Amino acid sequence: MKITIVKEKLSAEKRVAASPETVKKLAALGADVFVVTGAGLGAAMTDDMYRAAGAQVVSEDEAYNNADVFLRVRHPAADEIAKMKKGALMIGILSPYQEKDLLKAYAAQGITAMAMELVPRITRAQTMDVLSSQANLAGYRAVLDAANEFGRCYPLMMTAAGTVPPAKVFIMGVGVAGLQAIATARRLGAQVSATDVRPAVREQVQSLGATFVMVENEETKAAETSGGYAKEMSDDYKQKQAVLIAETIKKQDIVITTALIPGRKAPVLVTEEMVKSMKTGSVIVDMAVEQGGNCALSKPGQVVEAGGVKIVGHLNIPSRIAVDASALYARNLLSFITPLMDKETKSLKINWEDEIVKATTLTRDGAIVHPNFI
Repeated sequence: MKITIVKEKLSAEKRVAASPETVKKLAALGADVFVVTGAGLGAAMTDDMYRAAGAQVVSEDEAYNNADVFLRVRHPAADEIAKMKKGALMIGILSPYQEKDLLKAYAAQGITAMAMELVPRITRAQTMDVLSSQANLAGYRAVLDAANEFGRCYPLMMTAAGTVPPAKVFIMGVGVAGLQAIATARRLGAQVSATDVRPAVREQVQSLGATFVMVENEETKAAETSGGYAKEMSDDYKQKQAVLIAETIKKQDIVITTALIPGRKAPVLVTEEMVKSMKTGSVIVDMAVEQGGNCALSKPGQVVEAGGVKIVGHLNIPSRIAVDASALYARNLLSFITPLMDKETKSLKINWEDEIVKATTLTRDGAIVHPNFI
């Protein structure tokens, strides 16, 4: 079986879908691994490192020639889809909610496409959970990005010249990214508070040394989906929460927003009025900017200033820490593809009724098969 590791073409994408470590393990499973030259350079993984791990480093045209499996980070460009043979398997973070037209192209080309972000949150799939592995690093990086724009330091400092108070950091959304942001800001010495619509995360927030802020009512008792994600709340709840957040946010130095709802536009948590209420020199990092943004004034790919407040809208935050993000993502992919391979024949043997397979398969046999996109 031939497995190709592609070179990502989307702008600002430095990650790669395999590391030398996972290439060795794929080869041990019986696969012939081909890596497009230069595919790992953005993540400090050289062609020589891949060769030493047992891969063949080839041109893009050679890599696409008769490959059975394509491992990638993000969705492909149109010219890449056209190069794939009928029946090939493609696995990656394919953004099916945002790139619905590409699903038709996959089906027309006869490609079996599997989206890693749709891996269900079940115990058996924990090592395949790309949303968690990438969000964890993104939460860490967001705190550093805030520090880079902030004109003060994070920790309390007592000096002969006077005392420097700790920065006040507010995390909005306590999923994987939010928890890591809390932990990172606390390690740097900040005074941290956090909010979420799910009361169940209160103990997690407090265990990290942060203060939990939220409106609690009957609606919040059912604010979490079976998959562990936050549900979109009613307009009445949003209004009550907005009042509380407005009072909290004006006291903060740094605000980091992480709220996302799968398949939906990101909810606006920080209004223009809230931004205006913040102190000059404050910083907002909008981690949801690619899905519309949690801050009304954020702009994708830009750091903008409004009334003395900097609003950071970096795209693809995991790619800003590409070395570790690639290493973790590569392990997610290895965990995902290993059960799809037959150890005896050293070829693909997919159980199409498997819970994980059914949840992630977008297209197969020339048709869109995922119920969310038919």
